[in-house]
Amino acid sequence: MSAAIVTGASGGIGRAIAVALAKMKYHLVLTYNTHREECENLAQVIWENYGVQVLVMKCDVKSLEDVNNVVKTAATSFEKIQVLVNNAGIAQQKLFTDITDEDWYNMINTHLTGAFYMCRAVLPYMIHEKSGRIINIASMWGEVGGSCEVHYSAAKAGLIGLTKALAKEVAPSGITVNCVSPGVIMTNMMSGFDEETLESLREETPVQRLGTPRDVAKAVEFLADDSSSFITGVTLKVNGGIF
Repeated sequence: MSAAIVTGASGGIGRAIAVALAKMKYHLVLTYNTHREECENLAQVIWENYGVQVLVMKCDVKSLEDVNNVVKTAATSFEKIQVLVNNAGIAQQKLFTDITDEDWYNMINTHLTGAFYMCRAVLPYMIHEKSGRIINIASMWGEVGGSCEVHYSAAKAGLIGLTKALAKEVAPSGITVNCVSPGVIMTNMMSGFDEETLESLREETPVQRLGTPRDVAKAVEFLADDSSSFITGVTLKVNGGIF
């Protein structure tokens, strides 16, 4: 029984990724930090519709103890860990001069240190099997930078760099490491934007629509599949051609 771990599974993108992997018949370990009920409801829906086993676990990816507990549980519960999706994330908009030390460390540790912890924990199992797919959810702001999101942009840029370097290191072990880099995706993180701003973003996007969690999930699905086994170290842009 092959398993996939999805961090931050209670949010819009995490939910869509979990469903996509369930359709591929992966058993799932879904993590949340604060939204337990949403994650448990998702697990129930997946079990009822796709018949795969789902474990729901609390995990603050900034905590090494939490991360190790999740990975050890996955390794003992299922035959092998085949897929890791580092999706857990937070967002914050602030002028650079207003970013506090706490803001900075929370952002970097959630997006970058958390992915580092997760990758380091699963790799011994993947290396043993000579097989694995690590997929990191980055952002277009990690590629081009976002005004008033310097700490977020820096964290995502670091995640892209981690992906490129780790891909080279573990490729001989049959493991691929890739990024999915979403553009403007309609999730709860966009709830703070008014309709005028959203319409402006639509107009700036060449395909003339904003992205959906399913758009991101389809990219993850491709990278998790054997058909992408010759692709590693790439950043797959899911942004509607916005840059």
